[in-house]
Order: sequence, then C-alpha cells, then structure tokens
Amino acid sequence: MNLTKVKAIIEALVFASSVPVSLKDLAEILQLHEHTVKQLIYDLIAEYKDGQRGIRIKEIAGGYQFVTDAECADYVEKLKKVPRPNPLSQAALETLAIIAYKQPITRAEIEALRGVRVESSLATLLERDLIQEAGRKDTPGRPILYTTTTRFLEYFGLNTLDALPKIEEWTDETLLDLVMNSD
Repeated sequence: MNLTKVKAIIEALVFASSVPVSLKDLAEILQLHEHTVKQLIYDLIAEYKDGQRGIRIKEIAGGYQFVTDAECADYVEKLKKVPRPNPLSQAALETLAIIAYKQPITRAEIEALRGVRVESSLATLLERDLIQEAGRKDTPGRPILYTTTTRFLEYFGLNTLDALPKIEEWTDETLLDLVMNSD
C-alpha cells in the first residue's frame, strides 16, 4: 500500500471517530510502526495548515481528532446547533431492518417476525423520521402499513433501497445475522 493511500486511511479513521484516535490504535489498524504513522499524521497536519482549510487535525487527549480552524470560529458559532440523536437501540434497529426489507409491512407482521411487541420501537422510528405510515392494508381491521423514509436513506448513507445488502432467502436467522453484523 502506498503512502498516499495510507494517509487517506488515517484521514478517514480520524474523521470517522467521535473520540481522539490514539497513535497506537492507528498503527495497529494500519499494521505499521507508530513512528511511520506519526510522520504521516504530521504530514497531514501540515497539509491542512498549508491548504488554508477550515478544519485541522489536532493532537487531543493522547490521540488525534478533527477540529475547526480557530479563524473560522465566529462563523461556526453562527451555525444552528443541531443536537445529535442518541443511537438507536438494538430493538429499534431490528425493527427498522425488518421494515426496510419487507416494506410495506404492518405492526402485526413485524411482531410476528421479531416475536415481541414493537410499539416503542415504532414510536422511536416515527419520531426520528426513519419510517412513515404509508396507508392501510386492505385486510380486516385495515392495519397501518409502514415504509422507510428519505431520512432513512440519509441516516444509513444509501442512495436508494436497492443499495441494501441482498438477502437471498428471508429467514429469522438471516434477520438475526443481518442485525448482529451491522456494526
């Protein structure tokens, strides 16, 4: 792997982490000596500084993290602060996976697949605009049908639902594997 690619990977790792990434962790992930990784980080730090960019890589708490450039602080403060939502619970993720793959689907159908009640998960997913009510099923009782939203695609970085991993044969075990391996 060439040094340009390694620097890109370091940049991606620091960007993706919500906490400072240690030199040791970076070296282990990249399977390189810490000295080499440290030099590449210093190269990146210099590139960001010389490029007059609005972000920097900074050493913080024994690791490295992206920060905004101090000269941009006045503008960043003007940006409307949007609180990040708490991560979805395992139950909500399982419910969302079922809806994504089986939509449109009713609450009773979701509960039959999960084997538990899903009112709380549905409420959370509706509140976060990850799913929506999409009409009613033409069966007795006319239950509500649920589908995913555009926000769902944004949340998971998908362009369309076709980008979801393919499931050859839908089984309860397949769903469990999908949810357990989503990390």
